[in-house]
Amino acid sequence: MSLKLRLVALTIVVIAFGASCTKGNTKPSYKFRAATEDGVAVKVGDITISKKELMKGLETDLYDIEQKEFDLKFNKANSLIIEKLMDKDPKKKGLTNDEYMEKHIVSKIEISANDINNFVKEKNIPAAQVNPQIKERIKQYLMVEKKKDALDEWLAQKTKSTPIEIFFTKPRRPSFDVKVGNAPTIGDENAKVEVVEFSDFQCPFCSKAAVILKQLKQKYGKKVKIAFKQYPLPFHAQAKGAAMAALCANDQKTEYFWKMHDAMFENQAKLAIADLKETAKRIGVDTAKFNKCLDSQQTLAAVEADIKQGQEIGVKSTPTFFVNGQLIQGAQPIEVFSEIIDAELK
Repeated sequence: MSLKLRLVALTIVVIAFGASCTKGNTKPSYKFRAATEDGVAVKVGDITISKKELMKGLETDLYDIEQKEFDLKFNKANSLIIEKLMDKDPKKKGLTNDEYMEKHIVSKIEISANDINNFVKEKNIPAAQVNPQIKERIKQYLMVEKKKDALDEWLAQKTKSTPIEIFFTKPRRPSFDVKVGNAPTIGDENAKVEVVEFSDFQCPFCSKAAVILKQLKQKYGKKVKIAFKQYPLPFHAQAKGAAMAALCANDQKTEYFWKMHDAMFENQAKLAIADLKETAKRIGVDTAKFNKCLDSQQTLAAVEADIKQGQEIGVKSTPTFFVNGQLIQGAQPIEVFSEIIDAELK
C-alpha cells in the first residue's frame, strides 16, 4: 500500500474511533446567569448552593488571586510612572532609561565589606560556607536591593508635591473568626488588637516572623495581644516535637513558653528531643515535669487541635497571621501589620 493510501486508511480509523468514543457521551448543562439578590450561587432543581457556602474554604485562594492581579497592575503602573517622569526630566536627553538610572539615581551606591559581613551575620550563614563566590553573590543581591531603595527615594522626591493617585482598589483581606482558646499569649488581655500566629518552629520563614513579633511588641506594647498557635508542617520532621515542647513549657508558666519560643527560633538546628530538653533546662523549667510531659506526648492533643483549627480557617502555610481576624500570609514587613493595626486602634 502506498504512503498516501495508508494515511487515508489511518484517518478513517481515527474518525471511526473518535465517533465510537463520543457516541452517547453527554455533558452537564450549565446556564450562566446574572447574580441574584437572594444569596443563591448555584441551583439545580430544588437544590441550591448559597454564595456563603460556595465561598467557604476558598477565601484565602481567591484573595491570593486578587492580590496577584493587583500586584501586576500596581507594578506596571509604577514602571510607567517612572518612565514618564524620566522622560520629563531634561537630564534624560539622549539617554536610555537604564543609562539615566545609572547616572542620576544609583551612581553613588556602593557595597562595602561591612555590608556583606552584616548580611552574613543577619542570615546566620555558617563561616565555612562564606567564600569569594558567596560574597560576590551577596554583593550582587545587596546591590539590587539598594538600587530598588534608591529608585523608591527618587520616585518619592519626584512625587512629593503631587501624590500618586491610584484608581483601582486593593483587594480586601478575608476575615475569619479565630478563637485564641488556651494558646500562649503576651500583651494586655483586653487589648483592642489581637494578633494570632500559626507557626512552625522548624520553618525558616517563621524565624523571621519571630523578629516581626518582637518589633510589634516594641512598637505597640500592651495595645496589642499576641497569641501563638502550633501549626507544624508534616514535612518538617522535628516540628511537631518542638511544638509539644513549647506547650510543655507553657504548662508550667507562659513566660517559659516565650523563652522556649525565642530559643528554638534562634537555633533551629537544635530541635531534636535531647536538644529540646537541654533548652528547657537552660531557661529554668522544672526539668522532671517537662521531660515527663514531652516523653508522654502530653500536649500532642493541643497541638493537633491547633492544626485542625488552622485547616478549618484556611491556613495553608507558615507563618500565617490573623490581625483581628484579617489574614496576613508569610513573614511580611512590619508596615503590612501596622496598616491594619493602626486602623483598628483608631
